Amino acid sequence: MGKVIAKSVVKRKKGYLYYVDGKGNVCEAKMARGGKKRKKKRR
Repeated sequence: MGKVIAKSVVKRKKGYLYYVDGKGNVCEAKMARGGKKRKKKRR
């Protein structure tokens, strides 16, 4: 498990995942979300 070495170094955007790659760079990736919820059918 990793540990936090610095906080507030990167301005974070909503909906993005941030991680440190193998070279030590901070990377940004758009988070995958589930599909849209469907409306319930009326009987």
